[in-house]
Amino acid sequence: MGHIREYAATVSLPVPMEEAFAYHERPGALKRLVPPWESVEIERSDGSLDVGSRVVLTTRVFGYPVRWVAEHTEYDPPHLFADTQISGPFASWDHRHEFQSEGVGCSLKDQIAYRVPLGALGAMLGGGKALKTIERMFAFRHRLTRDDLQLHADRPTAAMRIAVSGSSGLVGGQLKSLLTLLGHEVRPLVRSISQDSNEIAVWNGEEQAEKLNDVDVVFHLAGKSIADGRWSDSVKQEIRDSRVVKTRELCEAMAKLSHKPKVLICASATGIYGDQGDQVLDEGSAPGDDFLSGVAQEWEEACLPAVEAGIRVVNARLGIVLSPTGGALQKMLLPAKFAGGALGTGRQWWSWMALDDVIGAFYHVMTDDSISGPVNFVTPNPITNREFASTLARVLSRPAIFPAPAFALRAALGEMADALLLASTRVEPGVLTKAGYRYRFTDLTQTLRYLLGCERLDSIQ
Repeated sequence: MGHIREYAATVSLPVPMEEAFAYHERPGALKRLVPPWESVEIERSDGSLDVGSRVVLTTRVFGYPVRWVAEHTEYDPPHLFADTQISGPFASWDHRHEFQSEGVGCSLKDQIAYRVPLGALGAMLGGGKALKTIERMFAFRHRLTRDDLQLHADRPTAAMRIAVSGSSGLVGGQLKSLLTLLGHEVRPLVRSISQDSNEIAVWNGEEQAEKLNDVDVVFHLAGKSIADGRWSDSVKQEIRDSRVVKTRELCEAMAKLSHKPKVLICASATGIYGDQGDQVLDEGSAPGDDFLSGVAQEWEEACLPAVEAGIRVVNARLGIVLSPTGGALQKMLLPAKFAGGALGTGRQWWSWMALDDVIGAFYHVMTDDSISGPVNFVTPNPITNREFASTLARVLSRPAIFPAPAFALRAALGEMADALLLASTRVEPGVLTKAGYRYRFTDLTQTLRYLLGCERLDSIQ
């Protein structure tokens, strides 16, 4: 049968246990708590923690897909819930989540009893890897849970109805999960009418747009990716129209409503500043004069109908968003593993922000009525590309010795290479700093270790 191993870890949470339990019980909790470095897909879930409810996952063990079926076996809100493996990668797996009051907050204790497959042989070959995987997973889960609930404690607000465009994207998907887990109702804004009554096809006529009468906040994050391939004239037009035209249409529709949303938070980009070398930039700095700068300026100007209608508008100027599941970091991982180094001279400044801070800052500006206009979504610590490459290599335990020359990048990517990889944009988060936003991550090494699963949480036993 094999030896039963045990793992236990506890985290203190800054909210009463009723709120902490509700966070775990709401739809999307499991998806939010899956570490970004794990290749786990949720095949099926009824979204319940009730006894007998099941979750079906697909994961990978030594590169091979394995289906994991878990069933909930105990349910005593707000004190505990438990699940057991019906079939999957372990010989057995039993997991208890126990909540206990702790002053004004509470503690969450995760306890796992498990057996690796193949008895003594499995313990010898895979026991250490299994424990390491568990320690990495709970280092991630406990920090994420604590930070999410700290945001909830810092920014208390009544439940709202929130519409989100781009809710299936890298940023929008995580924002949708966070908003739901903190007790809000999320309605996706989509391009085409579907059978899902929760969706709002706002660009499909007045009847659909009128559904925004019942919405408190709108996040507009949709737009064609700027990094999918070389920029031809037609691709550049699509990039512009997907942002400028669709934003203007959305804002004009909102301006006509009898009960307008109170807030519009519209994505923009630090690309609005263009390539400005070592100059330190804030929200009042002059824009650049290249293609992306022009698009971003028009994008923000397209929000004017909403501003004139009395809606509070925030233009979220996103820097480089860090996540191993998409964007710049995902594209850099493979070259970094093969000793890839700086891009071009490496002296260009990169202004970055961890994905969890992006959605955390979204939540902050949503709940702070004093914030409007442009807001830089970056950390206070921009870094040169050379330093970024060497830090990533160090976290991956690799050297960073093979630079990518500027001429090679331009040959491969054309105009996009200068705009996305070689431009230097040294941006400060003036508005967020003044507003007292509590950053989760400001140190790049710590951020990458967290995102790439390098942190481990030892068992308390």
